[in-house]
Formats: sequence, C-alpha cells, structure tokens
Amino acid sequence: MHILICGSLAYDTIMVFQDQFKNHILPDKIHKLSVAFYVPEMRREFGGTAGNIAYNLQLLEGNPLIMATVGEDFTPYAKWLEQNQLNQAHVKSIDHSFTAQAFITTDTEDNQITAFHPGAMVESHQNSVKNTQDVSLAIIAPDGRDGMFQHARECFEAGIPFMFDPGQGLPMFNGEELLHFINMADYLAVNDYESQVIQDKTGLNLEQLAAKVKALIVTLGANGSQIYADGQLFEIPCVNADKIVDPTGCGDAYRAGLLYGMVRGWDWPTCGRLASTMGAIKIASRGGQNHRPTREEIENVYSHALVKEVAAKEKLTQ
Repeated sequence: MHILICGSLAYDTIMVFQDQFKNHILPDKIHKLSVAFYVPEMRREFGGTAGNIAYNLQLLEGNPLIMATVGEDFTPYAKWLEQNQLNQAHVKSIDHSFTAQAFITTDTEDNQITAFHPGAMVESHQNSVKNTQDVSLAIIAPDGRDGMFQHARECFEAGIPFMFDPGQGLPMFNGEELLHFINMADYLAVNDYESQVIQDKTGLNLEQLAAKVKALIVTLGANGSQIYADGQLFEIPCVNADKIVDPTGCGDAYRAGLLYGMVRGWDWPTCGRLASTMGAIKIASRGGQNHRPTREEIENVYSHALVKEVAAKEKLTQ
C-alpha cells in the first residue's frame, strides 16, 4: 500500500551575497528601489513539499507515491527521483511551463530576499486521486490552490484518510475554506506560527480544532512538538541534532516520519519520536534532500533519543 504525497516539486536556487543588504539599500530611496547583488556562491537544490516528504519516506522504505505537476525543465529532477527509486507515475508534465522554483538570495546576517515562481504547480488540479491505486494514507501539502481543494475532496469521497498540511499555502485560504479542509481531513499538521494563523482565521482555539480531527500536530522547532489526539496532549521532545546546518525541509522530514508510523498503526508518542528523529537528521545537511542515512543509522538515532528520553523521565520522578 502507498502513502500518497500531494504537493509541489520545485527547484530552490540559493545565492549568497557576501555582505549585508542594509549596506546597499538607501532607506530614503525605497520608493524607487533598483539594486543588484553580486552573488559568486550559488547552488541549486531539489525541493518542494512532495519531493522532500517522499524522499524522507523512501529513506524509511515507506513506499511513497508523489502526485505533482512539473514543467518542461524537469529532466534533472526526474533523473534524481529515478536514482532514488521514487515512483513518478503521477508526476505530470505541463507543456510550455517551468517547474515551480524559488530564487533565494541570503546575506551574511541570514536575511533573505525570495522570489517564487509557481509555474506548473498551479495546474496541480490536472492530476486526480481517482487515478491512483492501493493508497492507504495521503497528505495534502502546499500546492496549487485548485489542486489542493480537488485532492482533498477526492480523498474524502474515496474514503482515503488524509493529513491536511496547509504550510506556506495558508494565505490562499480564508477561515471558511480552511474549515472546509479540516472537516474533510482526518489529521491536521501545522507549525506554531501556522497554528496561530489558523486560529485567527477560523476563530477556533487549538482544542476546538483538535476536536474536529483524529489528531492535530503542532511542531515547535527546537522545543519539540505537540500532538492532540485521543482526548490527550502528547508532548514530543526534540531530538538533538549532531549539528545544525540548514532547517530547510525539516518540517517535511518530520511529516515523513509521522506518516510512516501512522500507516503502521503506531501510537502517537512513537510516531512523534520518529518524526523528530527525521527532522534532527535532516537539519545536519544543506537543502531538503542531501542527507542519506541508512535505515540502521536512523534506528540508531531513534534508539539513542529514546534512551535519553526515558532517562530524563526517570530522573524527574526520583
């Protein structure tokens, strides 16, 4: 059985300006801004929510199935997916378009200027969940607006349980539309900032939102995560990373671990621990898909984190 990943496949072009933006932007001239930054350092990463989640699931041998729309420039990414044995049966190429891509310029203080071109992503509704087979669980991640609505509805009508992960797509939806998604979804996953945005837009607090789904997952960065499920609040501790290099894609890695445990019927604390483990492994590498741990290495990080968690709990009870 597959885990269906509905979301974006995108290129991330990251450039480093070896100075500070503020030294080259005149405050009294921002009404007529015209600047150019010399960026001798540049890299291009494979990204997008669907790509990142599927990549991490594949590391866990979780049988992911990507559903996304891409452009005519997708060949390098397609080769990458093939190298990593990721199923491309529902990756649809759109003529006369580019694959979604972000152009990110970062200065020496980690300030960023980003331009995002959605490209073929806006045609995500051209893919249909009805054309898939053997799907036991799905996630609706940030994608084209019409496609997100369609894929959520198709999962709901087909009886496929799915996680709604609005992420950076949140600004596209008003409160009524978000509630429409949540009423169809079985699970809702957000970070702490997104959770506040959803509360503001819907007028519901976290407990009220949690009552509408089987589980509400809120990630808190270095403070771990919280899972509201079965009438309880499960506090999931953060797993310490070997080093902190780049948080890009950590949320996607977390969701991959969560989905892997969910489809196997694990309890929520166990799902959360694996999710945190995947996030900790990812943050030690640049980009969303450059970490390559073996299953054994993932298990070792998980086991070590669990031992530390148990020891901490025992210390508290002494």
